[in-house]
Amino acid sequence: MTPADLSRTVLHAVRRAVDEDALRAPVPARVRVERTRPGGSGDYACAVALQLAGPAALPALEVARILRERVAAEPGVGRVEITGPGFLSFTLDAPAAADRTVLAAVREQGLAYGHGDALRDEIHQFHHAREVRAAVTAQTVRRLLTAQGARVRTSCAEPPDPDWARLGVTVDAHGTPPVPLTGIRPVPAGATAGELLERLGPDAARWGLLRAAGHDRAALGPELLVQGEANPLFRVRYAHARARALTRGAAALGFTAESAPYGASPTEPAANAEPAAHRASSVAYAAYAEPAATTACDAAARPLLDLIADHPGVLLAGARHRAPDRVARQLEAVAHAFFDFHDSCPPLPAGDEKPSAAHRARLAIAEAAGTVLAGGLSLLGIRAPEHL
Repeated sequence: MTPADLSRTVLHAVRRAVDEDALRAPVPARVRVERTRPGGSGDYACAVALQLAGPAALPALEVARILRERVAAEPGVGRVEITGPGFLSFTLDAPAAADRTVLAAVREQGLAYGHGDALRDEIHQFHHAREVRAAVTAQTVRRLLTAQGARVRTSCAEPPDPDWARLGVTVDAHGTPPVPLTGIRPVPAGATAGELLERLGPDAARWGLLRAAGHDRAALGPELLVQGEANPLFRVRYAHARARALTRGAAALGFTAESAPYGASPTEPAANAEPAAHRASSVAYAAYAEPAATTACDAAARPLLDLIADHPGVLLAGARHRAPDRVARQLEAVAHAFFDFHDSCPPLPAGDEKPSAAHRARLAIAEAAGTVLAGGLSLLGIRAPEHL
């Protein structure tokens, strides 16, 4: 269960409680769930009971109890606790099952992992100045919203700069709109599209224009072209290229990251299944290594698996807040966690070592990370090369 799934589950519980007349309060448009802070209880928490207590004319603890019994019965939810003045804390089902579900979703949806229809009823019309950062930001916000089902049009105050096309920017209309439209107004880049393209090229220019929040000045210096880990763009693209190289390397060694049959024990193969030594499953819970090694890989895999699971929520938040910088920061975090995992638990065997279930499990996670990076870069309008 992803955070977005959990949010929908809690919202459904609120709606059920209202329909059953157990709760008399307006149903919110959405419910926000967040990862539990260090020292807290469970995997996620939300304050919806405190939000509804006033309108329902009930103590927040009572609202929490009403919702707890409805959420606890939902598939994927292991335990629901009430903490503090009325917070709901959720512990999801065994991480192995949740991880397999996330990895299967990435594998099935590919670059569209994290896309959805949450904003299908929304129509947006954006207007921006004849300025390159505003144009690139508006076009990227359009991509993010469209990926969530919204319909979007963009217009420019003047005829667009011809060089914008080389940055992948198009507009639907230009001129003064007949009615006021939503403005996209980031801090100007201080350079034209042509100047940025000449100095940086399209990919580095787009990253520089989008990486900073709109109210901050964009960093558009030569550091964007540095081929080293100090350059976040290079690190993100290199992580993607490395993930693709792992797939090619595994193929050369004769193995893949195909998932294990659902419900199959990691030590007892299902009927007609391959032997356990040749099946993939969640890295954190497969019985494939000595306990000490397994524990080390659990710790290294957990941040990356959590970021992959959180990716749909980040894309939705980026769309809702018209904030491409959120997506860029998410990709940086995924790349960082990918290399930590890769270095601690290599997905490919070394020397005379034979491919095992451990390697297949690690490869599944690495491939999912590569897919998330490629999909995120695509939404930002930046290429994700297979080789660097």
